[in-house]
Amino acid sequence: MPTPRLLIIGLDCMAPDLVFDQWRQDLPNLSRLIEGGSYGRLESSIPAITVPAWSCMMTGRDPGELGIYGFRNRRDRDYHSMAISDGRAVKFPRLWDILGEAGWMVAALSVPGSSPPYPVNGSLVSCFLTPSTEVPFTHPPELGEQITAWMPDFMLDVPNFRSDEKARILDNLYSLCDQRFTLAEKLIGRDGPDFLMLVDMGVDRIHHAFWKPMDPRHPQYEPDSPFASAIHDYYVHVDKRVGDLLKVCDPDTAVLVVSDHGAQPLMGGICINEWLIANGYLTLKEPPTEVLPLDQVEVDWAQTQVWGAGGYYARIFLNVKGREPQGTVAMADYEALRDELAAKLAQLEDPNGNPLPVKVFKPQEIYQKVRGRAPDLIVYFDDLAWRSVGSVGINGLYTVENDTGPDDANHAPLGLMIFHDPAAPKGGQVLEGAQLYDILPTVLHRYGIGAPAGLRGKVLAV
Repeated sequence: MPTPRLLIIGLDCMAPDLVFDQWRQDLPNLSRLIEGGSYGRLESSIPAITVPAWSCMMTGRDPGELGIYGFRNRRDRDYHSMAISDGRAVKFPRLWDILGEAGWMVAALSVPGSSPPYPVNGSLVSCFLTPSTEVPFTHPPELGEQITAWMPDFMLDVPNFRSDEKARILDNLYSLCDQRFTLAEKLIGRDGPDFLMLVDMGVDRIHHAFWKPMDPRHPQYEPDSPFASAIHDYYVHVDKRVGDLLKVCDPDTAVLVVSDHGAQPLMGGICINEWLIANGYLTLKEPPTEVLPLDQVEVDWAQTQVWGAGGYYARIFLNVKGREPQGTVAMADYEALRDELAAKLAQLEDPNGNPLPVKVFKPQEIYQKVRGRAPDLIVYFDDLAWRSVGSVGINGLYTVENDTGPDDANHAPLGLMIFHDPAAPKGGQVLEGAQLYDILPTVLHRYGIGAPAGLRGKVLAV
């Protein structure tokens, strides 16, 4: 048996256009995997966000089934109850749990949705949601001591990556990347696991911090920036680290390189709560004199039918009688109001008066089940090129800045996958119509392991 039998390299937010088209000749290791394997664009979950996307990929379940609709989710029906969902929200077995049950020794390193750490048949290092290395961040716990001995400054994420400290962020990004790949190499050498998966968050972080200097399509393009090649150079570095990692694996190791979603320039923000106020759905007791989050202003809930939340996409919540504390919308009017909102949002224009493509999703129509407290509507502005801004007091529908700090990029609905299986070389086969849900059934099928019932995805012809 090769060691590992299967290696998954997760590169959060890695953009297919940059890897497959623009920079392919500069990425020799990824190119080699492409040329001997199957590759293609990979449709993300809706929403296309790190949390829940990696958990969807690893469980084969959609956000509705998981009850995870983004980083922050409503804890209860109170108006301001959004809280971060960590790995405890995931109630289904993940790929490494299923492989562990089948007798595989596994290692899962920093996969989003794996904090806090929990027992696996092997090793687990928790993800960037872990507050610090002062709390347990590994299974078994003594692995944490070993990591600290190997890397005294072990990083769980790039601190404060939405800031103007660009040189410091860049330095942190390389450290984060190098630590993940070095840790993978050390664990393969020490433990010889059957399965190893790592996720590098650096790709995502560098897009958010350095897209403006790279892309002439960006509305705030910075053509003469010293950081013009920062993203390109980081991709080249990641490619080199992929090559280094493959050198410590057996030649027969099957390799999957995968991103949970893509990236694109951030064109601006749509102020969803300002739109709801202007259209008479949301009423404040008095307009704020400065820009504030909605939970810091007084909402007249008795006069409010709808409110929204910001983020990569807009979440729309209806103030339903008998469901919310001061509900105003009768359940009999619920569907009609959802349809009315969808129709009005579809008429949105960009600041120049051009139609803005808007997709409005009803959770009940896109998910296999709807658990937890889902948004009543999920809204994508121009396939996520525009983000949703939840703050009020902006006195306009559009912003150029993100309300959570400097941000150059937004997510895109298509990530990528490259699968290279030396036992069945494919010669650069392009995969069409692949979805992130297909990863789990495809891998289990490849190794002859029975898949859990009710998975959303299909087996890809890799």
